[in-house]
Amino acid sequence: MGRQVAVIGGGAAGMTAAIHAAGGGASVTIYEKNDRVGKKILATGNGRCNFSNETMGTRFFRGSGTALVDNVLSRFDVAAAKEFFSSLGMRVKDRDGYLYPASDQASTVLDLLRYELARRGVSVHTGEAVKALSYNGKREKFRVSAQGQDISYDAVILACGGCAAPNTGSDGDGYRLAKQFGHRIVTPVPALVALRCRETFYRQVAGVRCDAGLTLCVAQKQVYRERGELQLTDYGISGIPTFQLSGLAARALQEKKPVTVQISFLPDLDREAGNAFFRSRLQEHGEDTMEVFLTGIVNKKINQLLLRLANIQETAKAKDVPNEALQRLQKLYCCLETEIAGTNGFEKAQVSAGGVDCSEVTDNLMSKRQGGLYFAGEILDIDGLCGGYNLQWAWSSGAVAGRAAACRQTDERD
Repeated sequence: MGRQVAVIGGGAAGMTAAIHAAGGGASVTIYEKNDRVGKKILATGNGRCNFSNETMGTRFFRGSGTALVDNVLSRFDVAAAKEFFSSLGMRVKDRDGYLYPASDQASTVLDLLRYELARRGVSVHTGEAVKALSYNGKREKFRVSAQGQDISYDAVILACGGCAAPNTGSDGDGYRLAKQFGHRIVTPVPALVALRCRETFYRQVAGVRCDAGLTLCVAQKQVYRERGELQLTDYGISGIPTFQLSGLAARALQEKKPVTVQISFLPDLDREAGNAFFRSRLQEHGEDTMEVFLTGIVNKKINQLLLRLANIQETAKAKDVPNEALQRLQKLYCCLETEIAGTNGFEKAQVSAGGVDCSEVTDNLMSKRQGGLYFAGEILDIDGLCGGYNLQWAWSSGAVAGRAAACRQTDERD
C-alpha cells in the first residue's frame, strides 16, 4: 500500500504536487479552504494564463531560495512543464517565449489539472480549512485536523500560497502551520504590484501609458533597472516594469530604507544623447512656443506636466526660454525622480515576497526541522518576475515535493 499524503492548499503548486505524489503510488488528499481548487489560476495572465517562459533561470527569481531554484527547475524544467500539460491534452502557444494555452483561457489549465486529479484518484476536500497540524513521533504520523475530523498521514505538503490576493484563499495561513514546526518566516511583502508615490502631480497624468525606463534606487544607490510600458495612475506608477521592481522596493520600505524611482521618458537616449536631441530640436524649432516645440516627443499630458515642473510657460517661445530652465526640462525627460511612499496592498499584489526561509528546506523541498513535511509554491521565500516565472515555480516545486513525499526513502535521505 502506498503512503498516505496530505496536500494542504489546492492551488497550482498543490494540485501539481498531488498529481505527482499520486503518480508515485501515494494515496493523496487535498485540503482546500475555498469552495473550489485553483481559483487563483483563473486570474493569471489576464485570464489567459501565461504558464511558463522559454527563458528561465535564477536571475528571474528573488528571495532566500535563489540557490535552490536551479536545482528544482533542473528536475522539472520548462520542457517538462510543456510535456506535462501536453500529456493532459493542452496545446501550447508560444508568444515570443511566453507560453500560454492555445485556447487563451486560464480555465483550460485549471480544468485539465482537475481532470487529472480525478484520474489519479486524488481525494479533493474543498471548503475545508486545516485548523491544526501535528506530528506524532512515536507513530511517525502527521495528524491533520479539519472540519472536526483528525486524520493521520505519512507525509504532508504545505502548498498554501503566500499573502497575495487573499480573496483567492492566500491569506498567509500556511505560515502559521510552518511556524508550528519551528520554521522562520521571512516577513511577506507585496510584489508584482503598483507603487504609490509621495508627489501629487500624478493626478495630472493618470491613465497615460508610455514606453519608459525605470531605475530603482534604495538609499540613493541604483539597484535595479527595467524598461517597458509604464502606466501612470492618480497615486503613482504601475505596469509591468513597475511590477518587476516592486518586490525590491517593498522589501526596502519594510526595512525603513528610502526608496526612489528614476523615470526616463526617453529610454532610448542617455543624458548626453538627450541633451543633443534637445539642442538639435531648438535649432530647428526655436521660433515655436513650448507647447508646439514639445509636441510629438511623448504623450501631451506628460509634456504639460514636465513643463509645469520645470516652471516653463507653454506660450513661451523655445528660443526665449533661459538655458537653465531648458536644462531642468531636459533632465526631467531623462530622469524624473519620484519618491516611493509605499505599495498597493496584498489584495492588489500578484504574489508576495517572503515566506518560509529556504535555508531550512532540503533540495527535495523537505523541512530540515521535520522529516516528512514538504513545501511547494509561494509559501517558500521565492518569488519570480512577471512572465510565467511564478507558475513555473509552482509546477516545478510541486512536482519535486510531490515525488519526494510519495517515497519514504526520500524522507530519510534528505
